[in-house]
Amino acid sequence: MRATWALRISLECSYFVLYFEHMRNIIEPTSDHIETAQPGEGWSHPDFNPDLLPARRQKGRGAVSNIDGRFERHIHQAVDDGWMTSLMEDQDAPRIRTTLGIDGARSVITRNQSPDVPFDRSINPYRGCEHGCIYCFARPTHAYLGLSPGLDFETKLFWKPDAPALLRKQLAAKSYMPAPIVIGTSTDPYQPVEREKQLTRSIIKVLGDCHHPFSIITKGALVTRDIDLIAPMAAKNRASVAVSVTSLDHRLSNLLEPRASAPHRRLDAIRKLADAGIPVTVLCAPIIPGLNDMEIENLVAAVRDAGATSVSHIVVRLPLEIADLFEEWLGAHYPDRKAKVMSLIRQMRDGERYQSEFGTRMRGTGPIADLITRRFDAARKKHGMTGRSLNLDCSGFVRPNANGQMSLF
Repeated sequence: MRATWALRISLECSYFVLYFEHMRNIIEPTSDHIETAQPGEGWSHPDFNPDLLPARRQKGRGAVSNIDGRFERHIHQAVDDGWMTSLMEDQDAPRIRTTLGIDGARSVITRNQSPDVPFDRSINPYRGCEHGCIYCFARPTHAYLGLSPGLDFETKLFWKPDAPALLRKQLAAKSYMPAPIVIGTSTDPYQPVEREKQLTRSIIKVLGDCHHPFSIITKGALVTRDIDLIAPMAAKNRASVAVSVTSLDHRLSNLLEPRASAPHRRLDAIRKLADAGIPVTVLCAPIIPGLNDMEIENLVAAVRDAGATSVSHIVVRLPLEIADLFEEWLGAHYPDRKAKVMSLIRQMRDGERYQSEFGTRMRGTGPIADLITRRFDAARKKHGMTGRSLNLDCSGFVRPNANGQMSLF
């Protein structure tokens, strides 16, 4: 009996040694395996092969996989050993729980010098976003944490519990000069976790106490919870809200943005905000040719009927790891359209999947991008709407003291 068990253990150990040696030969990087992303290019690891094992969609998630970030030395690929194929048929992947960690940031206001946006400072209460929008340009930021821009971005979240205190401290600095702050430029301030944490609400309270102008960008209907704080500021031209509406098609919206508010709930939020006297602009972003560009005129009409006064658009952006994630998503959900959609995107990007140059990264170039812009211009004119602006009043700013009290001078 002992001899039999010894032989069995020996054989199993030999098998695992051979297996891991084989895997090491497959994924162990050499110096020429590590490729640095160049500005303006999509990022794709040279050894990445999504066909090794078909990725399974995660129910309620945007990304189909958890691809490795661009800074990782190793890549991880699922290999079919013969056991998984039958188990995977007609089954969704096991659900991944959302976790929430603490971001120990020492400042909360982020500055930018981009000529493409009408503001130079912003606040993002959370890192990562449970809305799971597959096209989100902020996904690559998770790579800086050693996490995947894929499923990790929408399941491993971080919040900034000290953000209100840090904000008050930054506003109290004698060198600080007020200008509109935009909340939610990278990740949504009204994603599901905000319902419990109320971090965004606390930030708005600080800005309201200081009479500091702000604007909010969100897909979350939860923004209506804070009308009691936003409306008084809006009445003094110190607050506005931008609601992102990508599609009126519930199925498409559910696949693109699985945990964001449904289209009809966003329209209802626009209506409630407008009824409260809060200026509402709508961001039709992103416009993806071959998927939602046929909705442009209907989108503009719907948001105007809901009470929005301005509308603008951004064409889809696929920087770094997002390009691979988006193509994988297309293959999983719209395999019949994948080639066409990617061809149209490349036609807006001079043959590439993405270009990062200021002035064109938001709008694209070429006939298709120009046609999208002209259609928006015509729809805006038809419904008497304007483009997005951020002309908020900064004259009433009251600098807080370090102890949280407001200064009278």
